[in-house]
Amino acid sequence: MKPARLLLGLGLAAGLSTSPSWGYEEIPVSDGGTLQGMVKLLGEVPKPKGYNLVTLPDAVYCGRISTGTGWRLLQPFVIGPNGGFKNVVIYIEEIHKGKTFSYAPPRIAAIDCKFEPYITIVRDRHDIEVVNMDPVFHDIQGYETSKFGARVLFNVPLPMSKKLRKEVLLAGKTVKDRAGEVLAQRIKMGKQRNLFVMQCGFHAYMESWGFAVKNPYYALSAKDGSYSISDIPPGTYTVQVWHPMVNKEYTVTITPNGITELQIDIHAPKGRLYANEMSEGTRFGMELLGDVAIKPIVERQTY
Repeated sequence: MKPARLLLGLGLAAGLSTSPSWGYEEIPVSDGGTLQGMVKLLGEVPKPKGYNLVTLPDAVYCGRISTGTGWRLLQPFVIGPNGGFKNVVIYIEEIHKGKTFSYAPPRIAAIDCKFEPYITIVRDRHDIEVVNMDPVFHDIQGYETSKFGARVLFNVPLPMSKKLRKEVLLAGKTVKDRAGEVLAQRIKMGKQRNLFVMQCGFHAYMESWGFAVKNPYYALSAKDGSYSISDIPPGTYTVQVWHPMVNKEYTVTITPNGITELQIDIHAPKGRLYANEMSEGTRFGMELLGDVAIKPIVERQTY
């Protein structure tokens, strides 16, 4: 399986959905089965994306997470010590009748010049929440994407807290309440689309992905790569496996009250994956900042 290639400089992976939309009906599932397993990356973890901080705004503040040499890294592949692959979406789209679909709007925070979480599962035609935890300007640009091209979902500024001061955080002090006004954005995906990416218009390394679902039969792999989906109506289904750099499908059969194991092995892509990679020999150096230094007091990043 080839990795999804980058569009618009962001890595906009093609959407998976090809079926028409329908409403989901909640019904009792008395004999449902469970799908569970592990997601693992096989091979060497690819290099992260790299951004020279002096070429972007707020180099000193955002450099509180950096390499110590003026670079900010963004690693889409979060891999545990045993190869467990975190933040991979496992989804069964074909189910339109089943267990209760509870949903609370997930919150994405812009904190220390990164979006957390990196991957969010959202319910189509429902809200997400976004909040600024930094004393610098961020805006949120959301792009729906698929093989048919990109479409803007939203593009709005993200308010800062009026009480938050940059010098306090630069001094390494802890601030309990950093939140600005929480913004709610409705996710309304177009036909045959279920992916969107959100970026900050000021800081190119701030990136977050959303996967829109129409039913509750999904999971996001944990830190060790494990996942589990319960109360699945018996039957044979196509299981979608997605990450910004992964797009695979499996066929599984769910038996009444049974457990189906599905091991998901992802072969690590090789070669250069991104336009932005860290380079030791750079045209722009930290000397452009004068007497001001970039200090990674929150996190010193390494490959």
